[in-house]
Amino acid sequence: MWSCDAFNSTKNSENQHLCHDFHLVLFIFSLLYLIICFPVGLCYNALLVLVNLCNKATMTMPDVYFVNIGFAGLIISAMAPIYLLGPANTKWAIWNFNNEVYITLLILFNISSLVIMYSTTLLSLDYYIERALPRTYMSSVYNTKHVCGFIWGGAMLTSFSSLLFYVCNHVSTKIIECSKMQNKEAADAIMVFIGYVVPAIAVLYAFVLILRIRNEATPLDHDTGRLDPSVHRLLIATVCTQFTLWTPYYVTLLVNTFINAQGKLTDENYIRVLPFIKSVSKLLAFSSSFVMPLLYRYINKNFPHKLRRLLKRIHCGNQGCSHERTVVQQVMT
Repeated sequence: MWSCDAFNSTKNSENQHLCHDFHLVLFIFSLLYLIICFPVGLCYNALLVLVNLCNKATMTMPDVYFVNIGFAGLIISAMAPIYLLGPANTKWAIWNFNNEVYITLLILFNISSLVIMYSTTLLSLDYYIERALPRTYMSSVYNTKHVCGFIWGGAMLTSFSSLLFYVCNHVSTKIIECSKMQNKEAADAIMVFIGYVVPAIAVLYAFVLILRIRNEATPLDHDTGRLDPSVHRLLIATVCTQFTLWTPYYVTLLVNTFINAQGKLTDENYIRVLPFIKSVSKLLAFSSSFVMPLLYRYINKNFPHKLRRLLKRIHCGNQGCSHERTVVQQVMT
């Protein structure tokens, strides 16, 4: 929990006022996020998932990955009010929660972050495969669905090791097995390496391959089976946005790990600024669930058509609209 009690014993009142100002600024940002970004992100993530699942026949490989990102975005969006208005983020907490709830939220957040980062990474790699070897079905919708299932399973298994560290860090030291594993820094280091370093290296490698093949003219460039050119813009926007919003979170996690590993922090500047930076970086990470569906909505040219078709289907019901029945009757005649 972020508290200003550490400055109550100091004679310098400036630190206390600055700490309270940080709390106030963060609380205002959190309220703005919950009033504007939370409902918009929740609705657009739900639309992204619903529209594509109701139009399975027209789904492409990128659509499957964005549905995966949408599911993870729904989880992160649902967690945002609990965290942003809880004691871990601000002193004006609306509610409190115990260690079990805190660990559950943390693990759900870690799993969702892993799914988002690895879906973005594999989207980059599959885009290169589709560019280099079109019509080989190596990056087909069928295969991508199975890959996304493995992403969720791998994220859960990867988070299990961190779960042990987090659980043992919050339970009583009387448990002998856990008393030897009370090391939150180790869990954070695992998340930084698996959740950020590995995807960053893989995305960089995929981009090098994509740039190389874009600079090489081949007979396949005129193949009509290749992905729509807007997919390339969507890929660039997705990767840049995800790493822009998640990098501050993982950097602060890494810095906090090094500081705690060295011992107790004595510099007052770091004591008063670091908790604020950590909270802001996590707010940026929550913002990814709001920004990504908007990017998909405005860059993907097929999404508006799918959405109109779904709304028309809901409005007309299973019998179909009158003009559609007229067209069918004319064709039958």
